[in-house]
Amino acid sequence: MSERPIHFYFRGTVQRIEGVSPTRTLLQYLREDVHVTGTKEGCAEGDCGACTVVLGEKVGDALQLKAVNACIQFLPTLDGKALFTVEDLTRLGERTAQLHPVQQALLDTHASQCGFCTPGFAMSLFALYENNPACPDRASICHALDGNLCRCTGYRPQVDALPAAYARPRPHLDRQAVLAALDHLASLPSLEYRAHGQRFTAPRTLAELATARLAHPEARLLAGATDVGLWVTKQLWQLDALIYLGAVAELKIITRDPAGGLVIGAGASLTDAFAALSAAEPAWTELAWRFASTPVRNAGTLGGNVANGSPIGDSMPGLIALGSHIVLQQGERLRRLPLEDFYLAYQKTALEAGEFLRALEIPPTPPGRVFRTWKVSKRSDQDISAVCGAFALQLADGVIHSARIAFGGMAGTPLRARATEAFLTGRTWSRLSLEEAARILANEFTPLDDLRASAAYRRRVAAGLLMRLWLEQDGSAPARLADLEALT
Repeated sequence: MSERPIHFYFRGTVQRIEGVSPTRTLLQYLREDVHVTGTKEGCAEGDCGACTVVLGEKVGDALQLKAVNACIQFLPTLDGKALFTVEDLTRLGERTAQLHPVQQALLDTHASQCGFCTPGFAMSLFALYENNPACPDRASICHALDGNLCRCTGYRPQVDALPAAYARPRPHLDRQAVLAALDHLASLPSLEYRAHGQRFTAPRTLAELATARLAHPEARLLAGATDVGLWVTKQLWQLDALIYLGAVAELKIITRDPAGGLVIGAGASLTDAFAALSAAEPAWTELAWRFASTPVRNAGTLGGNVANGSPIGDSMPGLIALGSHIVLQQGERLRRLPLEDFYLAYQKTALEAGEFLRALEIPPTPPGRVFRTWKVSKRSDQDISAVCGAFALQLADGVIHSARIAFGGMAGTPLRARATEAFLTGRTWSRLSLEEAARILANEFTPLDDLRASAAYRRRVAAGLLMRLWLEQDGSAPARLADLEALT
């Protein structure tokens, strides 16, 4: 791949960027380089949503818009995409600026007080507005705003704003012009970018990726930057060589085999991956909604969450409980192994030099299987788990024929509760069996005390989640606050 500048579509033209560090964030570029200051700087870690912008990509023949956090997106990751900021929402009339319906609705519903968070809310709502011809339901609006924090007005006015926006005349976004620009950008060669002694390589095919990875095994693999971005913004790391996975279309493919199993490319976004997992197994839905936030799920990938090796990655317990495998590639060689065998120690995986994660394989749902996965954290949205548990029990004729139970947050790696699994296998499906198993589970792990939870709390929660499984299946008592009926 030959070197070239970064190209992306912004403000009606293709921008050509060179000479900036490959780890310069999009937020720094907007505020400091081109002085587009409507996008605000808050937490610099993708948590507050003040920096939310919208990226456009061509998916099939359509334009897909996604809200992302500008503070942790490295500028070269915009190559080949379209960028929209809060300033782009205003349509210029003959004499005066006219607000976009989303902006006007935020004003009319008194959804802004200090105003610092408002641009981020506007961009999250703009993406939802443009992607949906009809107004989504209230739950979908709330979920779209789960990555935006407000300390002044609360969230009711922001949620009320979107239906009000749909009641106004709809402006015209020239999608064909954006798609034409994206087609032009797609005709450029794969990005090889160098500046300030750093290298950013963005292969577009698996073959290019395999070659680049073998040639530069020391390079850091970069997917959504939702974790690596913080290494730069918070830990001030110097990353000299990056291989970006986000331009490899083959890594984003999700397929379902005739038997009902899923193959999810490692580059599939968390948004797309969880949608596929939830369609195949509805028990994923609650975790999917609570995993990070919409902008983080739009940028981050399932493969990145798995390959990161964090003991509190919320996807891994469920994937392990379902008996998932991963496919690793090194050059032309492929190898396949159970996901639980990928984790060797804290932040250490079985990934070899020159190797990358290509796909995840999730087996089909067998008849009689009970599956649930839950996270426990201090707040519902946008929080790191204290404990994440997953349970897959095979039931037939009132007997537990097999059990796979996995946890995050209970050890240095995601781990199966093998003693509890062995106890349950062959037992009757009953409250007594689950209570006895919960006592075993409460003492099976030796978790750490940290700021998120004490070891004693984690052990108690793990046992409680096993009992929650019984309560949900038995149906004798509500297992969620949302299931409680209002008193009349």
